Amino acid sequence: MGCKHDELARGALFAKEIADTVIFHQLALILSAIFMCLAVSISFWLILDHALHYLRPYEQKHIIRILAMIPIYAVISFLSLLFYQASVQLELLRNCYEAYVIASFFTLLCHYIAPTLHEQKDYFRNIQPKRWVFPLKRVKTPRSGLTWFNIIYACVFQFCFTRPLFTIIAAIAQTQDRYCASSTQPENGHIWIALLQGACVLTAMYCLIQFYTQLKEDLVPHKPFLKVLCIKLAMFLCFWQTWFLSLLSVKKGPLQPTFYVAALDIHIGIPCILVCFEMMLFACVSHWAFPWRPYDLDHQLRGPNRLEHYACGPHVALLDALNPWDYAKAAARGFRWLFHGVRHRRDDVSYQVGLDVKVEVEVEKDAKVDVEPASSTYESCTSALSDPELSRRMRGRHGGGKKSRHTIG
Repeated sequence: MGCKHDELARGALFAKEIADTVIFHQLALILSAIFMCLAVSISFWLILDHALHYLRPYEQKHIIRILAMIPIYAVISFLSLLFYQASVQLELLRNCYEAYVIASFFTLLCHYIAPTLHEQKDYFRNIQPKRWVFPLKRVKTPRSGLTWFNIIYACVFQFCFTRPLFTIIAAIAQTQDRYCASSTQPENGHIWIALLQGACVLTAMYCLIQFYTQLKEDLVPHKPFLKVLCIKLAMFLCFWQTWFLSLLSVKKGPLQPTFYVAALDIHIGIPCILVCFEMMLFACVSHWAFPWRPYDLDHQLRGPNRLEHYACGPHVALLDALNPWDYAKAAARGFRWLFHGVRHRRDDVSYQVGLDVKVEVEVEKDAKVDVEPASSTYESCTSALSDPELSRRMRGRHGGGKKSRHTIG
């Protein structure tokens, strides 16, 4: 079954006029081109600054990957607007990069805590996990900080696998004319793929927010709030605004094609303009969220940890950021823990330490209970002797008369 909604729009697309000589598609292209050029120029400037000052590769590699989201999203959105017929394939590629942005940001936060995975494990063994944030506050929190870290790790990197998988499925469905991006009918694949992708991205973003909530005090020197805000807004707007417009433009919905705006202008054109505009804003904000100045050798504090030279040149730095091998290893490690490591998690030393502490606490409680009767007896005797009436009677029974006779005599 074809996508009839798109077929009806294709024939009338270039005939809908806003003025005598300017159609909506041309106006959208002009605006998107301006926003795209600004976004690409501003973001490339910052990316080049990080590549020229490649001082800490384990951090800046992920910063460059995050910043690359801006030109990728802007250029692909413009191309989708320029070539409506190829927009589905282009947007699938654009959305595929979203998974690597989330994974890069999570890895960047981990490297702020400790530079290597081994040191990160040692760090998380010694933390006490906080309660899950809303809406999972009633879900039991793992006793081991390392188990908590592995759960977050697996849930974030699952998106690096599921997002490309859904992209391949959507591309196959599109070739069979069963995807239909402008339809929410259950017989088409778009609605089901969108729901599954939404569940996966929500899982990854929720774990990312939980990770930030746990470590926000330790991450204060790196000013993570603006970084989290940029990533969260970019992911939220790009996905949900397209989904929201699709719901509004369904049959008998409030947003319908008119004499001036065709159906594909609503489903593809408007979201692409919004994405290009938003990427321009994020490119400006990223200069404060991901500054390059802290990695300048001239701004390094003197001391034993001061670095004397950059790790490599800009070309090698960009190639290092483009290498996706660490993503593949991280995703494989996450799935390995889900299917194998989770069954052996209690063998870790963090559980043994927690058990020893629990036993010591219980022994202290038992000792306290054994001591309580003697202390309570002493307190009751003291309070009884302090009662004047009871004290007078006790003296009368035990030697009170002898004392009186001795005094009289």
